[in-house]
Amino acid sequence: MRIVAGRHRGTKLVAPENWTTRPTADRTRESLFGILAGGKHGDPVTDALVVDVFAGTGALGLEALSRGAAEVFFIESDREAATALKQNIVKLRAGADVTVIEGDVLTLQRTVPRPASLVLMDPPYRSGLAAPALDKLHERGWIDGNTLVVIECEKGEDLEVSEWLEEVESRSYGRARLNFLRPNFSVDAGKGKPGET
Repeated sequence: MRIVAGRHRGTKLVAPENWTTRPTADRTRESLFGILAGGKHGDPVTDALVVDVFAGTGALGLEALSRGAAEVFFIESDREAATALKQNIVKLRAGADVTVIEGDVLTLQRTVPRPASLVLMDPPYRSGLAAPALDKLHERGWIDGNTLVVIECEKGEDLEVSEWLEEVESRSYGRARLNFLRPNFSVDAGKGKPGET
């Protein structure tokens, strides 16, 4: 895995030995950020707060940082993956711009200074974790009406998300499908519980 573009372009990322977790392919990551740079969904990356959930080695969040994100939060519960993630952060000398939260997103208690512009999420395929993870992020103030959510899932997977999110685009790349979603509540209503309008 390498950083595809931006100020850290070409940097090889560390992954744990014998790691069985499936990372987002470089080509899929390149396509994702090409879509984000195209302007169809605004500009959720430049000078933005980005959250990388089920972060693994941090490839998605570090790609966002390389392409101009101001700050990235990583959430990862696997100890080996988190160790590799921290090594990658050191390698990119990005410590001042990132926060690593080691733990399960479903029990997240931490809040953020402002809602994220972009949430990147690559849960294990067919795990059913996307919906409860997004509900928890919303509950803790990480998501508002201006947040773009991108979830990678398996191409044939029936991705279930809560009713307060609506899909605005999806693209398939080999085995993977990228799903682009937006909250369907207003910014003010978004301060309430998931599903409130």
